[in-house]
Amino acid sequence: MENERVLYPCYFNAALERRQGRRVPLGLAQKGVTMQDLERALKKTGLRFRVETGPHPAYWYRRDGRAVVAWTESKEALLRRVAGALEQKK
Repeated sequence: MENERVLYPCYFNAALERRQGRRVPLGLAQKGVTMQDLERALKKTGLRFRVETGPHPAYWYRRDGRAVVAWTESKEALLRRVAGALEQKK
């Protein structure tokens, strides 16, 4: 899986604490991020990605899905870029 990074919707969920799986600062997080929201944000950024049905390891009982993104830089940079593209929930 070289040059690919896996992103889960819970990484961007403001309702979660860091220890529960959120990976971005609260200022960049959104409440109730779904896989569809994540897909829209990735399309906005113009990154190549594919969607898979696998669950986050900590939430194995949920089938939220995940995105595998072609990315060579740090995962932190990717997370911030995608979080910036997430639309505000109404």
